[in-house]
Amino acid sequence: MMNLSKPINVIIFGSILLSLLILLVLLILQFTISINLNVIYFIIIPVLTGLIAFFTFSFLIEKFINKKIKLIYRIISSKKLGDQPDVKINEDVLEKLSIDTAQWAMNQQSQIETLKQQNEFRKEFLGNLAHELKTPVFSVQGFILTLLEGGLEDETVNRMFLEKALNGVDRITALLEDLDDISKIEYDSFKLKIKSFDIITLTKNIFDTVSSKAKSKNIKLKFNKSYQPIFVKADKDKIAQVLINLISNAIAYSEDNETITLRFHKINNKTLLVEVADNGLGIEEKHLPRLFERFYRVDKSRARNIGGSGLGLAIVKHIVEAHNQTINVRSTIGSGSTFSFTLEIDK
Repeated sequence: MMNLSKPINVIIFGSILLSLLILLVLLILQFTISINLNVIYFIIIPVLTGLIAFFTFSFLIEKFINKKIKLIYRIISSKKLGDQPDVKINEDVLEKLSIDTAQWAMNQQSQIETLKQQNEFRKEFLGNLAHELKTPVFSVQGFILTLLEGGLEDETVNRMFLEKALNGVDRITALLEDLDDISKIEYDSFKLKIKSFDIITLTKNIFDTVSSKAKSKNIKLKFNKSYQPIFVKADKDKIAQVLINLISNAIAYSEDNETITLRFHKINNKTLLVEVADNGLGIEEKHLPRLFERFYRVDKSRARNIGGSGLGLAIVKHIVEAHNQTINVRSTIGSGSTFSFTLEIDK
């Protein structure tokens, strides 16, 4: 805040000094050249002179202060907005400066908090990425070292160890491909190939693709009812990727002998709601807002054993939003989870 005590003191001191000087001149005139002056003049003239001086100095100081305030306001506005504001002469610049400075300070604090959050996210992301890569790399390294130390000549283990090493390489490759996908999506370096296709037929094909995973846990994949073809406008390959990720996740995190159900709901004949539902253990509410973050794990220890890149749901979210659609999740502990996303219906 600007300190106004100094210019105010100048006004008072200047007014008093001028009054005293005029009074001194009158006294000198009276006693040196014998001018007969009425005593009232010694009161009126100094008072009037003092008032004139006071208002004169006030006007000059106020003009000086306003000029400085306007200069400060222009500097702050140019830094904040990148422009030079047009300040009117009669405008209360000090009040405007106070409001804008307070707003600028709030914005700066908000940016600082955002940068802190981004820094924390960056550190968490790098830590998770390092862990995701370390597990398969160490696994591959261990199998190769075992083979080099004599296991290669042992026909009972060499092929098995090579296959396990290959699985580790496949996991690394999948992680790198997912990282490449999410980078392209985030930086808009990929283009959607929008066309009309039947989502029901596509889902049936996806069921065939993931059937081996489902059979390994005796999990049943089904529709909630019989559907006629439903045509949507979207990138068929990207939506297939969304369905594979959601169904594979449901399989991975479901117990044996469970059921995964696909449901489709038309909304005003313009939008299709696609739901992937399981009746597993469910997800605690506190985890739901972060499920679509890169590498976020609800159960980290279990997730590491299951595998996967940890980027599947983040990719799903980006693909759906690239279509200008939405994705949501609802879950209840003990009752299962339902992931749902929307698509545009092709009329």
